[in-house]
Amino acid sequence: MPLTHTDREYEAELTKLRERILLLGAKVEAAIAGAIRAVVERDDVLAQGILDGDAEVDRLEVETDQLCLSILARRQPVASDLRFLTIALKLVTDLERIGDLSVNIAERALELNKEPALKPYVGLPVMAQAAQGMVREALDAFVSRDADRARDVLGRDETVDAYYEQIFRELLTYMMEEPRNIYRATRVQSVAKYLERIGDHACNIAEMVVFMVRGEDIRHRGAAST
Repeated sequence: MPLTHTDREYEAELTKLRERILLLGAKVEAAIAGAIRAVVERDDVLAQGILDGDAEVDRLEVETDQLCLSILARRQPVASDLRFLTIALKLVTDLERIGDLSVNIAERALELNKEPALKPYVGLPVMAQAAQGMVREALDAFVSRDADRARDVLGRDETVDAYYEQIFRELLTYMMEEPRNIYRATRVQSVAKYLERIGDHACNIAEMVVFMVRGEDIRHRGAAST
């Protein structure tokens, strides 16, 4: 459960910070969904809207950073509050990068929409839904301070990776069968790769949640044995 404080102003600041992070998260989730729709539905207007909306994501990132730094400077928090605030600073960076990846997908949509459709996009929407779900669950775990829920997000990454491998193999077949497919296939492959990276950023957030709640650093697991 979120911590409570006798200082009402301090608690209000922490609540405002959580709300800002959730708003930023909602923006990038919508950007993922919109960017994939722009690819699947060949919608230039929607793709351009994702590009135009990136400035709002950037603004929210800066404002959230400033709020975190202000609380750190004025309140000088300790223990779990300090972990919460320092993790929040890192988390918004991952969210902003997810927004950038959504913009990348929208850019590929604009390129693909100038060409005949390569194939029905069956795997991409499913993969996007999985990646978007990872982002949502990681944020929910952050707000509820739920380390178990965060670990569940980490387990989902294999599913997103498997979708990418399947899509890549299918596209490779298209390119081998017809060289004229290469331009379109490589752009579809880029979209799948961006989704895979969105899943990776969701895992980053989940790992930070585990550290915030339990003080356990689970990044680079197994690196010490290599």
